[in-house]
Amino acid sequence: MDMTEKLAGRARSKALASIKGWKKVRGRDAIQKSFKFADFNEAWGFMTRVAMAAEKADHHPEWFNVYNKVEIVLSTHDAGGLSEKDVALAKVIDSIA
Repeated sequence: MDMTEKLAGRARSKALASIKGWKKVRGRDAIQKSFKFADFNEAWGFMTRVAMAAEKADHHPEWFNVYNKVEIVLSTHDAGGLSEKDVALAKVIDSIA
């Protein structure tokens, strides 16, 4: 399967079942998850580690940070929606968190 192919059907269901806590974004073919840390420094450290992993994967999240909270949205623009790249990055993000 091409990594930038949009996930559909059974492959999509299986992929989404493999990532806990990620929710579908209303009105978009994307997933999102919120993370909460002890303080800003811990949140920033998490974002730094995610940024390095995302750069290595050449797949970059949309994210929003306020103090100790980080919200991440994943979607593959080239595929026009959710792809295996998003699922793979979600798994890496969860392992970093």
